[in-house]
Amino acid sequence: MKIAIANDHGGTKLKQEIVAHFKNNYELINLGTDSEKSVDYPDYAKEIGKMVSSKQVDLGILICRTGIGMSISCNKVPGAYCAKVNSQREAMLSRQHNNANVITIAGTMKPEKAIKIIEKFIITPFSNEERHLKRINKI
Repeated sequence: MKIAIANDHGGTKLKQEIVAHFKNNYELINLGTDSEKSVDYPDYAKEIGKMVSSKQVDLGILICRTGIGMSISCNKVPGAYCAKVNSQREAMLSRQHNNANVITIAGTMKPEKAIKIIEKFIITPFSNEERHLKRINKI
């Protein structure tokens, strides 16, 4: 599985921990930033959205201080379904019910919690149930 990951300056430290944990199990594409110098999060979020919607990658992970701005930005890209999540349950439901292809987490989250959330997101398939398909098509 190919996964793109990006962050702004508020998510650099957490991204490093996530990459270290997942690099041996998945093909990770790091779209940066690798610095804590201030950058514009919409640029990174839109890049992930484009990669996911064009099928260059299977899933995307975004990290910024709160996760909110990146989620909003990513969702502006047609075909990108980005869920800002805070728990394993939200990660699971975002995949099962909403067919989310990008996850956004807060850079202030503890690494152990973030890793569990991302693992749940990666392993959970879309349910493909008609009720969910109907709702997604309305989006």
